[in-house]
Amino acid sequence: MKTRGRRINSVVLASALVFLFLAFAAGPATGQDYSKQQQMIDKAKMTFQKFVADPSVGWGPKQAERVKGLMIVPQLLRGAFIFGGAGGSGVFLMRDAKTGKWSEPAFYTMGSASFGLQIGADSSEIVLLVMTTQGAETFLTTSFKLGGDVSVAAGPVGAGVKGQTTFQSADILSYSLAKGVFAGVSLEGAGVAVSQGSNQAYYGEGTRPTDILVTHEAKNPKSADLVAAVAKAMQ
Repeated sequence: MKTRGRRINSVVLASALVFLFLAFAAGPATGQDYSKQQQMIDKAKMTFQKFVADPSVGWGPKQAERVKGLMIVPQLLRGAFIFGGAGGSGVFLMRDAKTGKWSEPAFYTMGSASFGLQIGADSSEIVLLVMTTQGAETFLTTSFKLGGDVSVAAGPVGAGVKGQTTFQSADILSYSLAKGVFAGVSLEGAGVAVSQGSNQAYYGEGTRPTDILVTHEAKNPKSADLVAAVAKAMQ
């Protein structure tokens, strides 16, 4: 019973740490943090370019035309000693259902908690393909859980993927870069939250995700390179 109690307490502690990470990352930011957001966008572009160039993913027009949105996390950090947690920041872009044009990037955080006999730390680059309208609209909420509020599955890789007209029925397909190659990864249970501070630092006071993703009222010309890279790959 004592062992079981320790495990439960460890899971609770790990979950609390992830919650604190999300709350801190989503908190207020000042204009002095502007360069951090730009660096993240630049890194997101590099991660995305690696993704579309990776032959193991089998990327092609049949897959691109179905994507409603795209989240890129240039660095998801994970560390563990008995209990573990992972966290990182990223950006999300949404395709306009009527015009087909891509929005500028909105900022989000991602975090998860896990329990296991892990010792060490690593980092990953994450790409989420949002395949349904429901999945895309979930990003307009304050926070949500992958696998809870929206379905998520490891993205398919390998021979034959490029010829498929559909991937799977999941709202979101997830990929992780490890050892130089993208592979499908399960992110079941990970939490995603709006980074309000980063959005306001990059686009202006009072900016909401809908201002960036839907109405396109919030703009920053310095995100143009990332938007152009996504638009080109999603033709």
